[in-house]
This record gives sequence, structure tokens and C-alpha cells, in this order.
Amino acid sequence: MSHILELTDIQGNVVLAYKFPLSRYILLRVNDAEGGRDFLQRALPHINSGELWEDGAKPEATTNISFTYTGLKALGVPQSSLRTFPVAFQEGMKARADILGDTGTSAPENWDECWRGEVHILLSINARTVTPIQDLTEITEAEKKYLHDHYEALRYLWEANGSITWLGEQDGNVLFYDGHPTAKEHFGFTDGIGNPAFSGMDLKQMKVPGRGKQLPDGRWVPLAAGEFVLGYPDEAQELPLAPAPHMLSRNGTFMAYRKLHQNVASFRKYLMAQGKRYEKTLDMSKYRHADGREVQGWEILAAKMAGRWLDGTPVELSPYGENPAVLNDPMKNNDFDYDEDLEGARCPLGAHVRRANPRDALGFQGQLTNRRRILRRGLPYGTATPFGELGNDDGEHGIIFMSLNASIERQFEFVQQQWMNYGNDFIQGNDKDILVGDNDGSTQAVIQNDPDGDRPPFVCADIPRFVEVRGGDYFFIPSLTALRMISKQDISTI
Repeated sequence: MSHILELTDIQGNVVLAYKFPLSRYILLRVNDAEGGRDFLQRALPHINSGELWEDGAKPEATTNISFTYTGLKALGVPQSSLRTFPVAFQEGMKARADILGDTGTSAPENWDECWRGEVHILLSINARTVTPIQDLTEITEAEKKYLHDHYEALRYLWEANGSITWLGEQDGNVLFYDGHPTAKEHFGFTDGIGNPAFSGMDLKQMKVPGRGKQLPDGRWVPLAAGEFVLGYPDEAQELPLAPAPHMLSRNGTFMAYRKLHQNVASFRKYLMAQGKRYEKTLDMSKYRHADGREVQGWEILAAKMAGRWLDGTPVELSPYGENPAVLNDPMKNNDFDYDEDLEGARCPLGAHVRRANPRDALGFQGQLTNRRRILRRGLPYGTATPFGELGNDDGEHGIIFMSLNASIERQFEFVQQQWMNYGNDFIQGNDKDILVGDNDGSTQAVIQNDPDGDRPPFVCADIPRFVEVRGGDYFFIPSLTALRMISKQDISTI
């Protein structure tokens, strides 16, 4: 059943991504409840809803706001309401470190200083460049004018308030490779292709094949809105557990925010060394990109790790090289399942995209997968290392990962714990995701080969940790109605 979403009440960047090239995430602490609510009241006119923009009317910048459990408490949300929030949200991300695999170099004690104490508020600014991004070869400070202008307006509010402490901030930006803006992250993969499609989205912008759920007759339809927005039925045709009162939670959602540092040099060094070993196990004559370029062993291995070629073409649809005809067709680039690849000959059983979205691979016509989907938001941070260079592990480069979902535990935490850091659901034992798993230099992963051939599977051994957590927490993104309720302390569960 389709439900009309109240886009004017849902905050922006939830139902549909902004797709701006610049962002800034500002961390604040509330020192006084009354003063904090006054700040929120003054900030409300700056907060953007999810209302669709008219063609050509994209704003210069947008602002959105979210709160941790301790932030809601600091603003004076009554205990009768606070105790109805999910346990994972109440405990916060640091307390869930063992569940998430945030150990070793990713442990909370090693996070950036601004994340080691209590964060109460996350302000998110997304902005376009002054010059259309496609016309730029780099982003100068002058091109960040809209971002800076919105930031200064907000900074005036919290500095004039006196009850708010600035803790830190993080900028995000699209990466430029060869002088062109891209959708790539620092390892070189094209990112953000497979976000879910769900009921209530603008159908003109919603390319459903491969992004929704598949019916027995093979058709793809949108997922239930309640998987991502509170107050609407989910895939079980139930209203997800949500905080009380109903008007506080309706049209809101939960977010897992993570600053993920990428060890670029370690990844590229490992890929080159293992790629030379891997190509010796392959019939390289089969591999050729659609434009005629030869395919290197390290490219194939990278594609097998991710489940997509570097340009984003899924290996399930194009097993022997990149294919722009598939990639650039939004009705094709996600339109696949694993029904005819149960042994991982094309897309390995432990590939990142197969772990993140197993589709029909777990049986039950994908129903188990449909309850675990997450919305991805965020941008990379730092400057890209050109292809052909090794790069560095140290420095500031990575991705701001934001997972939006109705249930932190059932969706984000399950995917992280059971699918990224464990392999049993994929018949991979204790193997972890090669790219983002909490590997420690002693773990391994298997790349399956064609079961009908005579070549053995390839084992990636001694996998180091390529991605490290540098900070994060769980946030509640309230509706515009709920923001007004919080700012006026107008919340009652009776």
C-alpha cells in the first residue's frame, strides 16, 4: 500500500538526497535547557523541509538539525518521552562499539577529540558551488561562498545565545579526479548508486528496478515507507516502534553518523600486490572494458571486492569489464539479483554490495533483506589521490557515512555486525567485508571462481583494516512539527 509522505514536515535530505557538492557538519553542546530551546526556536526558520523544489529552483544551501539522546535530555525533553526511545539510541554509538566492530584503531578512545565527550546537536549544511560544479576543475574558497554565508548566519545564533558550546566541525566535498568532479570516494569506486526506493518518493525521480523489492513475477516495486520514516507502515505492515508521543516521532527518522578514515596507501598497495597474484589464476583474454581498454588484474580484484567495477558497473551484469551502457541507464544499473549466481562466480559471495544488499541471495524472495535496508547520505572529505599514485594513510581523507533508518538495531547495526563483520549468512564463515570490515592484518577472504571451471578460488590473505572510524553517534532527525514541540517544551505522553 502506498502512503503519501508529508514532505513539508519531514526534514530535507531524508526522502530524497540533496546531491550538493559541499557540506559542513557542526557539533554543538547544550549547556542550559532554556537557552538551548531558545537557540532551537531561532534556528527553526533556517531548517529545510523535504518539500520538492521546482525545476531550476535549487537553493544556494540548506540546513538540517538532529540530536543525540543526551542532546534531547539537555533540551528538557521529559523523561516520560525519553524512556520510549530505542535502547541503541539511548546508549549511543560509543557504548555499542563492540557490536559495531569499533575496536583497535577504530575504538572510541582513538576518535577525534570533538567526539570523545558528549555531542548534543548536529547541524548539517549542504551547499552548491557558486559556479556550476560540472564547470569546475577544483573547488576554491570563493566557490564555497554559499556554504560560508549559511554557516556564519548559524554561528551568529549559537554565539549570541550563550548556552551553546561549539565542539567541532567537519567539511565534506565531492572528489575531483583528472580535473573533473566525480561521484567517487578515495579508493576510486563510484559511490551512492544503490540507495533504496520507497513508497511516497517522487516517482519521476525514483528508478525502482533493483532498488525496491522484487515480486515473485520479477517486477520491482518500492519498499514500504516505514522502513525509513517513522509513523508509516513498514515491510511487516506494522508501525515501527517509535518514541512517544506520536507527534514527536512521526515524520522523523534515526541516523547513524560516522566519520570513516580511509587508508588509501594501504589499500592501493594491497590491491597491486594481490592483483598480480590474482591475474595468474584468471583467463585474462576474457576481460576487456566496453571501450576496448585492457583490464588489469588489480582492477578485476577491486571489482570482485566491491561487486562493482571502479566506474560503478555491477559485475553481476558485466563480469568482464566496465560497461557505460549499463552504468548510465538508471533502469538497468541496479536491475539484477543473485538467483543465477548462487555460488558467486560473477559477484563473490562476500563482495561489499552483496553484503550490503543481498537481494534474493538469502531466500524468501528477498523478504529478509527488505527489513535491513538503509538510506545512505554523506560526502567524502579531503582531497583525492590521483590514480597512479600510492597516496598516504595518514592525513584527513575519508567519507562521512550517514545511515538513515527507522530502526538503528534492526537495520544499521545488523548490517554492520552480521553482514559487514561476519560472513555466516553468506556461507563465508568468519570472513569479513574486505573493504570496510574490522580486519586486523590476519584475516582472509575468499574470491570464488567459476564452479564449472578448473581454476581454484582465490584467497585474499592478511587483510589490513582499510577503513577506520574517527567519530560518530546516533542521532534523531525530528520532523518540523517535533522541532517546534521541543523548542516550546510542548511534549506530553499523557
